[in-house]
Amino acid sequence: MAVEVKQLVKRYGKLVALDHFNLSVYKGEILGLLGPNGCGKTTLINSILGLLTYDKGEIDVFGEELKPDTYKIKQRIGVVPQDVALFEELTVFENIDFFCGLYIEDKAERRRLVNEAIKFVELDKYSKFIPKKLSGGLKRRLNIACGIAHQPDLIFMDEPTVAVDAQSRNFILEGIKRLNENGSTIVYTTHYLDEAEQISDRVVIMDSGQNIADGTLEQLQQKVNQGEIINIELFDISPELIEEMRELPNLNTIEKTGKNKWRLVFDEGNNHVVQLVKFIEEHELSYTQLYSQMPDLNSIFLELTGKELRDQ
Repeated sequence: MAVEVKQLVKRYGKLVALDHFNLSVYKGEILGLLGPNGCGKTTLINSILGLLTYDKGEIDVFGEELKPDTYKIKQRIGVVPQDVALFEELTVFENIDFFCGLYIEDKAERRRLVNEAIKFVELDKYSKFIPKKLSGGLKRRLNIACGIAHQPDLIFMDEPTVAVDAQSRNFILEGIKRLNENGSTIVYTTHYLDEAEQISDRVVIMDSGQNIADGTLEQLQQKVNQGEIINIELFDISPELIEEMRELPNLNTIEKTGKNKWRLVFDEGNNHVVQLVKFIEEHELSYTQLYSQMPDLNSIFLELTGKELRDQ
């Protein structure tokens, strides 16, 4: 076991940030840690890292309690924060070398590790650049290199793809997979649920300081009340017919997902395609790309945490 959290309680005055929270992180997995704003993710991670004291509970990392002076365990942990944390006056190489130096004293070994980290995030051409000369995506990659240069066994990544372009985002996600393939256990937090669905072996959903769902995507699909989801490209349908379609048995919601594209969510059961096709044929509508699916992670998340806006 990489991390074991048992009955963790953390209060800020009358606010209960973590309410008897339990979590297991298994060695070698990518765990997607998800939750709406204010659910307690940051408090949980800071508690695991020993940056916060807590009121009750137990936290073990690699089988030991993480204390301020347990440096051997801390050397096995890497952190990639959401906010880019770099020294603007240092070059790419010097930034990585500084953070790696917090764990590795030997200069020759540190140089080797820094060069490997630069190669891993493909910043070879930028090793002598200072951060202000880098694009947002390159800064994100440098931020990751600083957190993983000492080759930790356990890596916490907090929103590493926020505010980057599609190419940088894909590069970072592929890099996370490679880190995992090389043996690192990764705890990954994100608000991009498609990312979590793409790379996570298992997902934990937090809300109000509690672990409200824990499992693979297939296991989580069994925990929600949603039934069949049907996607369809439907042409020349009037608002009146959309309202009439809402009367189909067990139909919960209809939402437009693109030009001529609709998503229908049914409360229970399956085989709703037959009744939908019958409705379309009766009204002489044209359609393409009709297919059904199980709930995706975004649907599961909203089902479990609600659709109400949260405070930032």
